[in-house]
Amino acid sequence: MISYDFEYCKPSSAEEAVRLFQQADSSGLNPLYYSGGTEFISMARLDRLRTGAVIDIKGIADCRLLEARQDQLVIGAAIPLTTISEWGMFPLLGESARHVADYTNRNKITVGGNLCGKFIYREALLPFLLADSRAVLAGPEGRRTIPVMQVFNGEPRLAKGELLLQLLTDRSTVRLPFFTVRKTKLEVIDYPIVRVAALRAPEGIRAAFSGVSSIPFRSIRVEEALNDTSVSMEHRIENAIRLWPAPILRDILASAEYRTFVLRNALSETLTALGG
Repeated sequence: MISYDFEYCKPSSAEEAVRLFQQADSSGLNPLYYSGGTEFISMARLDRLRTGAVIDIKGIADCRLLEARQDQLVIGAAIPLTTISEWGMFPLLGESARHVADYTNRNKITVGGNLCGKFIYREALLPFLLADSRAVLAGPEGRRTIPVMQVFNGEPRLAKGELLLQLLTDRSTVRLPFFTVRKTKLEVIDYPIVRVAALRAPEGIRAAFSGVSSIPFRSIRVEEALNDTSVSMEHRIENAIRLWPAPILRDILASAEYRTFVLRNALSETLTALGG
């Protein structure tokens, strides 16, 4: 049970949602956008998240759109991960979403909730980083479309009151060969200690990571090391780890040393699978 009261709103447009956010914020209510709600409910029950206003985006048609157009895929922020994993139009995203939590929770966890959430893993982000997808955002200054790499790589960098509406991905990119490996401590349904998603593009292998550090990310410098065919695979992997852009995580799931060991093996599997 959540131990405090809050206002609940379900706007029918992005503009209404942004306006409600601004009104609640000016009243000191510390508002938040809500789609699947799993993170909010979990953290609020533990009193680790407090808000005076919840703005439910599931009533916004743009956020519920799931469409395969001639040249691009359009994925609304309120689409559940289960729907994505069963859709089949973005295979790497489907494979990545299929292992986030259990089936019941995936019915509630949405793409937007996963990308914008406070949990450090945000595994559904990795395919969008690799595919050079674009985010459609709505905020106090209106709408804008921006590369996912610019706003979600690492910590989310949304402006205050800005709302993720959709993600746009070129269909040519989702057809590229891909590989993903997810390593957990004990169970398949658990937080990853190493998650690697990769695809082979014309210029070489692209790779994105979750669970290894306190942020999910894609690093061009790490990719350059992994694609350096002038040295052996072992040296490429060691060079990539030396260029790691964030500290390797040490927590209750695994030590930094063990994560590094698992990461080496996961990178070896990835390069071998993609002909690296």
